[in-house]
Amino acid sequence: MGGAMENVNVLEAAQDIIYGDREKTYGKPSKNLDCIADLWNTYLMSKFDGDLPKLLTNKDVAVMMVLLKTSRLANDIGHRDSLIDICGYAALVERCDE
Repeated sequence: MGGAMENVNVLEAAQDIIYGDREKTYGKPSKNLDCIADLWNTYLMSKFDGDLPKLLTNKDVAVMMVLLKTSRLANDIGHRDSLIDICGYAALVERCDE
């Protein structure tokens, strides 16, 4: 990443991403996160022999992605892409209600 994106703060960069090309590419965030939740639930149910009900929601996926990106910051606390992604996933929690 370079150029113009470096001239805006991480919140502005995240907003540009979640309201721009990503939505055009992946569709409505709540629908995409629902799909991920379904896939993760299927995986978890298979791993635990169906002993778990489907627990994960689209908001859970967004929060878990924040956790994933946070764990990456342990390697480089100032990694701009991770900071932008954290802001974006946090905003998607609210967008799931749209």
